[in-house]
Amino acid sequence: MTLPASTQWLLMEGGPGDDRAPHVARIESAGRRLPPSRLTTTELMASTRHHTKIDLERLTGIHERRVSAGDEDSFTLATGAALDCLSRSAYQASELDAVISCSISKYRDGLVQWLEPPMSMAVAQAIGAANAMTFDLSNACAGMLTGVSVLNNWIRLGLIRRGMVVSGEYISQLGRNAAEHVRNILSRELASLTLGDAGAALIVERSPDGVPGISVTGFTTIAEHSRLCLAYPAAHEAGARMFTRSRTIQQMAIKDLPTLLREVLDANGIGIADIDHVITHQTSARAIRKGMAHVSEELGDEPRHPAVVTVDHYGNTASTTHTVALIEELEAGHVRAGDRVALVALASGLVIGIVLFTVHEGLVKTYGHND
Repeated sequence: MTLPASTQWLLMEGGPGDDRAPHVARIESAGRRLPPSRLTTTELMASTRHHTKIDLERLTGIHERRVSAGDEDSFTLATGAALDCLSRSAYQASELDAVISCSISKYRDGLVQWLEPPMSMAVAQAIGAANAMTFDLSNACAGMLTGVSVLNNWIRLGLIRRGMVVSGEYISQLGRNAAEHVRNILSRELASLTLGDAGAALIVERSPDGVPGISVTGFTTIAEHSRLCLAYPAAHEAGARMFTRSRTIQQMAIKDLPTLLREVLDANGIGIADIDHVITHQTSARAIRKGMAHVSEELGDEPRHPAVVTVDHYGNTASTTHTVALIEELEAGHVRAGDRVALVALASGLVIGIVLFTVHEGLVKTYGHND
């Protein structure tokens, strides 16, 4: 696969030796909001209308996911994550230059989709970011990483000093609706049973001189696969329904990922073995491990640590999944200052994207670790 010229430009804009962008951006802090309610896969499959005989936990590795009990929605999850992020940041909300909302779901007041005023404005007002420009950016499950790419470019060019990317995904209702219709393993709504709810936020800032941060961001869209995952408002249930050709979309993503990753590594002058942690989109434990095995085979080496898997206890939380997993690793002390982390987006569209960055000491310390 040859990437479009626009994608190659994005990759090289963050590469070494680029004198058009004199600054470096870095992820300053991270926050998340997880609903307290847990729904196990056993409980979910017991609620299906039809006797499916599907062992979903064996297929996906998902034991449970966090779900809203009706008291949380896209707005409250996003706002909660933003406040958590600020509590770990050196900045006040009033010091943010931009707030970008990147959620797929835009539910407020339950299952009411709010398009205007935009979610970004509502979150900015809720957290007190009165001086920030606001806008919404949706790019399926690659949304938050796309937002990080936008802030990275603005900061590198000196247009702003810092901004927040935020998302709240209230998508567990897709699973409840799917439970009414799934009959067997071939159902196109099977993937909806893997979903969980979460909010996530990242603050991206200008890095001090000489301190590494985000080295490369790159995205490409393979539009011929755009109809492999589609969602529509539900006709007779609250919320929506999602139809996915899961096996095909995973095969296409796995096949094309090594090409983009190789270009990212070449642009940065490193190999896959120089990456400490890879956090991919969390669809299923099996898909993650199979995909990374293929990447390692194609690139002739492997990262220093196995790919991060959090889908087993959080499910697929759409655009928030990379931040949720990153914080999990920070809390556990698995990520240390100076580590290289690759956040890999594999999203409907088909969108493949990568954000490669170096972790700074302050980010690690906010989660109670010194190195």
